[in-house]
Amino acid sequence: MHKSRLSTFVIDCRTSDVESAARFWSAALGRDVQKDDPESPTYRELRTTSEEPILLVQAVGHESRVHIDIEADDQEAEVKRLEALGAKRIEFLKRWWVMEAPTGQRFCVVRPQRGPLGDSANAWNDDGTRAR
Repeated sequence: MHKSRLSTFVIDCRTSDVESAARFWSAALGRDVQKDDPESPTYRELRTTSEEPILLVQAVGHESRVHIDIEADDQEAEVKRLEALGAKRIEFLKRWWVMEAPTGQRFCVVRPQRGPLGDSANAWNDDGTRAR
């Protein structure tokens, strides 16, 4: 059995100026920009509550879009579950899988971002069915 849940909304911005992009989205959404993480210079996190998904602004080279991250306590099991639903693996980057839904949307499967996945996460049996 493994657990997963919606983790993050990532606002991909085709820009070399992630600071300006973060200022815009901060003002647009009424969310403060968190302190920079030197290990992630192309990302800026916007403040959210612990009950909400994380909001990230990311500088990218591809077209601007919004994508989601799904956090899982067993990434490989979650990727296989999603493949069984029709998703496909695109690329492994650093610590996460970039996936593509059968309808073309890209999304990522990441390690837990906010600590252990507790009762608020979905629990999945090894056969991909939801554990009750």
